[in-house]
Amino acid sequence: MTAEEPADRTDDEDAAGALELDAVYDAIDAVGRPHLTATELSRKTDLTPDEAREALAALAEEGDIERQDVSEVESVWYPADIAEVTDRERVVLFPDRREVVVEHPEQFTRAQLSQFARLQDTNRSGGYVYELREEDVWAAPHESLDDLLATMRDVLGERSPHLEEWVASQWERARKFRLKTHEDGYVVLEAESDDLMGNVARQKLDDHHLRAPISDSEAWVNEDATAEIKRTLYEAGYPVRDDRDLETGDALELDLLLRLRDYQRDWVERFTEQGSGVFVGPPGSGKTVAAMGAMAAVGGETLILVPSRELATQWRDELVRHTSLTDDDIGEYHGGEKSIRPVTIATYRTAGMDRHRKLFDQRKWGLIVYDEVHHIPSPVHKRSADLQTKHRLGLTATPTRESDDEEEIFTLVGPPIGTDWGKLFDAGYVAEPEVEIRLVPWGDETEGAEYSSTSGHDRRQAAAGNSGKIDEIRYALAENPAAKALVFVEYLDQGEAISEAIDVPFISGEMPHARRGKLFDEFRQGERDTLVVSRVGDEGIDLPDAELAIVASGLGGSRRQGAQRAGRTMRPAGDARMVILATRGTTEEDFVRRQMRHLASKGIRVTETEAEAVEPPDNGE
Repeated sequence: MTAEEPADRTDDEDAAGALELDAVYDAIDAVGRPHLTATELSRKTDLTPDEAREALAALAEEGDIERQDVSEVESVWYPADIAEVTDRERVVLFPDRREVVVEHPEQFTRAQLSQFARLQDTNRSGGYVYELREEDVWAAPHESLDDLLATMRDVLGERSPHLEEWVASQWERARKFRLKTHEDGYVVLEAESDDLMGNVARQKLDDHHLRAPISDSEAWVNEDATAEIKRTLYEAGYPVRDDRDLETGDALELDLLLRLRDYQRDWVERFTEQGSGVFVGPPGSGKTVAAMGAMAAVGGETLILVPSRELATQWRDELVRHTSLTDDDIGEYHGGEKSIRPVTIATYRTAGMDRHRKLFDQRKWGLIVYDEVHHIPSPVHKRSADLQTKHRLGLTATPTRESDDEEEIFTLVGPPIGTDWGKLFDAGYVAEPEVEIRLVPWGDETEGAEYSSTSGHDRRQAAAGNSGKIDEIRYALAENPAAKALVFVEYLDQGEAISEAIDVPFISGEMPHARRGKLFDEFRQGERDTLVVSRVGDEGIDLPDAELAIVASGLGGSRRQGAQRAGRTMRPAGDARMVILATRGTTEEDFVRRQMRHLASKGIRVTETEAEAVEPPDNGE
C-alpha cells in the first residue's frame, strides 16, 4: 500500500487500513508470543484472513511491523521494536497457588492489586509477584464481597471460580464472631453457630476470657480481656467484629477550621459508621487533618498516642492552628511535660507504664487516636490498645512490619480505611516520588576487602559505610541544586562522616531536643536546604518542603522505613525524588530492593541504575 491512495478504495480496504498498531499488540498478547500470523490476527479481530493480511502489509509499509517468511508455513509478523511487546503489561493468575505474576505493571494495576494482595517479590526485569493471603481478604477495604470481586476481576482481566470461591469463604470467615453489648450492659461474644462457639471459641479461650455461657452460641466475656480475645481468635483464623456499645466519654466541643478534601470526608464518614478504623494513606495525604475531622465528628474527649515528644508538640500546634481548641484545652504527657486535659497527647511508652496508666484509665475517652499505629504490635506499645474508649482511630502510611504481624494493627484498633495512592497522585494531592536505586562501587579497594572478610551485622555496616557514597551524595545534590534535601543514614559514624564531607548538620538521637527542633525549624523556613538525619527523621517529624531524599544507608530491608523516607518528599507541590544508594555486589542490593517493595505495591515506579563515583555535573555555575 502506498502513501498515494486511490480515491475509489473499497470498504474492505478501508477496514483493513483502519487497523491500529495497538490492535496488533493486543492480538500478540492474546497469542502469548511476540509474533503472529495473519490467520491468528483475524481470529482476534473482526477481520477476515485476507483483510488481516492486507492490514499487516499496510503497517509493514509504514515501518511499524516487520515480516518474516518461514518455509512451508504462513508468514509471521512482529513489531519493528520488539521491546514494545516485551515491555507491555501482562497479568498472569495462578489460582491454585493464589498468586498473581505481573510483568511491567502500570501504576493503576499495582494500586488495585494492593487492595487484596501482598507484594512478595520483584526482579530487575519488571516482574512482580503478588500473593493472596487470608488476612488480605479479611482486611480488604471494600463495603461488600461483590465490590471486592469486581476489583479483582477488573485487575486480573478474568474470573476464576476456584479463587473467587476461596475469597468468598475468607470474606465470610471474617464475619463468624462478634463482640456486642447485652441490654443489661455486659459484653457478649456471639458466634454464628453453636459449633463455632463450642469447637473454636471455647477451645481457644479459658475462664479468664469467658465468664459464663449465655446460650450455645453466646458467652459472657471478661470486658478487660476483649483485646486478648480478639487476638486469640484472629490467630485461630477468625477475625472478630467489635460492635460493642462503649461509653461515649465526656463531651468535647470542637470545630474544624478548614475544609476536608473529598477523600478525607469519605474516610471520616466510614470511620463514624464503623466506630473504629485505621486511616491508611501516603505521607502528605492529610491523615492528621482527617483525624481532626474524626475528633469533631465523635465530639468526645480524646487521647492521642504518639511515638515521640517532637510529634506530641507538632500535634498540639496543628490542633491549635486548625481547630477551635486553645492551648488550655490540650495537655501533653511524656518525659518533658505531664498534664491531662480534654485532649491529651501522650507517648506510647509513657501511656504503657504502670505508674502512669491509672491516670489514663480513670478518664472516659470518647476517642483514642494511635498515630504511627504500626507501633502497636510491639510489646511495649500493645498495652495501650487495652485502654477503654468508645472509638479507636489509627493513622499510618505504612502498616507493614518486618515481623509480619501487621494484622494485629487491624485487630487491636480497627479495619483499614484508605484511598488508592494512585488516585491521590493523579488528583495532584500528593506528588508521586521519582524513586531510583543507584548501585555504587567501592570508594576504596580496602573497603571491599574488609567487607569480604566480615560477616553478619559487621558486613552490613561495612557495605553501608562505603565511602564511595559520599561522592554520589555530592553528585545527587548537584543534580538538584535548588532542592531541599534530606540525607538519611543508619549509622552514627557514617552520618558524622557525611556531615563533615558536605558541611551540613547531622541530626541524631544524641542531639538535645532543643537543638534538633531549632535545626528542623530552620529547614522548614528555608534557612537550611540540606540536613543529614539518622532514624529520628523516619517518622513523626513534619518536613513538608523536602523535595529530595537521599538514603545513604537503611534499616536492613525494612519496607516501612523505605516508605517513610520516601514520604518526606511526597507533598502536593514541587518535584518529589528519592535516591537510594546501595554498594554494588553486596547484600545491601537485596536489602534496598526489599525496602522498595511496599512503594512498588502502591503504584510507585522504582528504577535501578548503575551509579559511578564521578565528578558532580556542571550546573552552569
